[in-house]
Amino acid sequence: MSSQLNYADVLLPQRMEQPYTYLVPDGFPVGEGCYVDVPIRNQTVTGVVWKIHHDLKGSSFKIKPINALHDLPPMPKPLMGLIDFTANYTLAPKGNVLKMAMSVPEVFETIAEKEGLRVASECDFSKLTDKRKAVAHVVQSAEQPLTVSEASILAEVSTSTIRAMLKDGLLMLVPIPAEALGWTYNHIELSPEQKHAADEICKAVEDKEYKAFLLDGVTGSGKTEVYFEAIAKALESGRQALVLLPEIALSSQSIQRFSSRFGAPPVVWHSDITLAQKRKAWRQVASGEAKVVIGARSALFLPFPNLGVIIVDEEHESAYKQEEGVIYNARDMSVVRAHLGSCPIVLVSATPCLETLENAETGKYAWLKLHNRHASANLPDIHIIDMRNQTTEYGKPKSWISPTLQQAIQTAIENGEQALIYLNRRGYAPLILCATCGERVSCPNCTAYLVEHKRANYLMCHHCGYVQRKPEECPKCNDKAGLISCGPGVERVAEELQKLFPSYRTEIMASDIMTSVHKLEVLLNDLREGRVNIIVGTQMIAKGHHFPKITVVGVVDADLGLTGGDLRAGERTYQLLNQVAGRAGREKLAGHVYLQTFTPHHPVLQALVTGKRDDFIAIETAGRKMNALPPYGRLAALIISSRDKSAVETYVSQMARVMPNVEGIDILGPAPAALAMVRNWHRWRFLIRAPKDARLQPLIRSWLASAPKPAQLKVQIDIDPYSFL
Repeated sequence: MSSQLNYADVLLPQRMEQPYTYLVPDGFPVGEGCYVDVPIRNQTVTGVVWKIHHDLKGSSFKIKPINALHDLPPMPKPLMGLIDFTANYTLAPKGNVLKMAMSVPEVFETIAEKEGLRVASECDFSKLTDKRKAVAHVVQSAEQPLTVSEASILAEVSTSTIRAMLKDGLLMLVPIPAEALGWTYNHIELSPEQKHAADEICKAVEDKEYKAFLLDGVTGSGKTEVYFEAIAKALESGRQALVLLPEIALSSQSIQRFSSRFGAPPVVWHSDITLAQKRKAWRQVASGEAKVVIGARSALFLPFPNLGVIIVDEEHESAYKQEEGVIYNARDMSVVRAHLGSCPIVLVSATPCLETLENAETGKYAWLKLHNRHASANLPDIHIIDMRNQTTEYGKPKSWISPTLQQAIQTAIENGEQALIYLNRRGYAPLILCATCGERVSCPNCTAYLVEHKRANYLMCHHCGYVQRKPEECPKCNDKAGLISCGPGVERVAEELQKLFPSYRTEIMASDIMTSVHKLEVLLNDLREGRVNIIVGTQMIAKGHHFPKITVVGVVDADLGLTGGDLRAGERTYQLLNQVAGRAGREKLAGHVYLQTFTPHHPVLQALVTGKRDDFIAIETAGRKMNALPPYGRLAALIISSRDKSAVETYVSQMARVMPNVEGIDILGPAPAALAMVRNWHRWRFLIRAPKDARLQPLIRSWLASAPKPAQLKVQIDIDPYSFL
């Protein structure tokens, strides 16, 4: 009688909706979550076993066997559940979501263990030459096995001497055990508010239960110290912790702060670390050796076997929304991951997004509030500067830095303090215009104007990366004197500051200038040490940094971002300006913030001046409720694109003809996207608006099935869109 055959449904990190079935060879200890090599289309691919079963349900296909089983811990079930959920929610192919969890294929390659030297029992010291005796003594006295190169340096001999001793059996190679990290958490005294919040979170960590917390505290209130307590509690119980950050730039400062409090560095995960670092980090996480990971949104898909707490710092940040490939929001998926893994999650912000506030208001999240700045620091005074009074007869500002702000900067520096000038616009000028004919220098690949970068002497498209030299004459009318730079970028503001304050050091912090982690670290260190007097920056400088000597913050074009068709424009501007303002007066020194604007009475700016966040939220939520917009309604976007303009126009017309007609659900479009062309792809959009409890995924699936897509087109589905470009 033949034994029962086992079959495995294996999901591959490719564009596929469901797993493929393979035969499990006799003797293969394969279970759900195991990483296996399987044959597909004349190649071998590593995938994950999604299900084991015995019934083929009448399949007539020849089932191929699994080729190999990797000696790695299986993918944790909560991560498998997260992949299933993310695929179903975002309507992305399940294999594409799996690919995010297998983003470092090199981890599946056979890697030799790191080996070190030990003295063999056959080694007789009395018979050794002086060089060999030196090697033997060095190796024998070492606490940990030494590598060949380490022993060579310490014994002051060539590596050939050591290899000869290995060949003669005098030395042997043994695995070097993983370095044991000594976690020694240094508790600090917390304020009553901080202690209450920390106790609530730590209890959930201790109970190993899912609970979502909103840690809502003003800038400088010590939110980090609160969630450090939760991480410490997870480590005490032998579990892991994940801290998500919105920007790579935050990680270096966070690592230093973490290391000083915990006595050991965390594992870091983001796009700028090397392949070798990613391979090591992935394996450390999978084995449970990595106790704390600090990373960008992709760290959510690492294979944590024993998560004890998840922290999402600056949870309101749009950087948590991935806009390419699988379109998902890491903040929302983190809540799902915590629920699946039965661990608490802490969403941290001084300006929580309206969706999170709504969940806190309705009791879905426990709401923990920190009203006061930590220790003796006070919130800065915020002043509005009406730029309408400071323009030429042609409406152009007389200076990008108003006299009021100039005086504040001067006073601060004379007092040994520093100033931060913020403008969320890279480059020198956002537009090159011909004053003679009105021509605007545009990108040939995108519906966008080229931005002038004066330092590097080029014009650049910030959407596709196209670069060209600044033309010497207008490309349309050939006037050599007509081209003018319109508007300020950070380079132009810095140039003006250098003219106003020639004896002070002014630096720029922007992503196109801080092109390496090293450059950024040097600048941040110079700022902390007081060697920079004025820092001009984009969003990189606005979030998370702590500079005790910055007492003056000036915002150029404070109303930038308040216009346009983005439903979150007001909310985002409020959040960002609040973060910028929070850089001022973070210790005992008083802070002052100056908002330069042409719309001084805008509710966002008035809310910042008065400090009445609730007033702004009330105005913002009233408009959302009236129009059934998130968080009081649901949105989904379909972006259809093609290099062939007529092909995309034909297809969206076809989609419009079979558009679903469901009561209570509005479908707007088709319409050209705000960025109608990006990288030579012509783009059209549909926007779906529905009640909060509507399930849009089945409707979208059915709609797309009724309008089969031509191969040369792309359809992106964006559930809960953040971008409306």
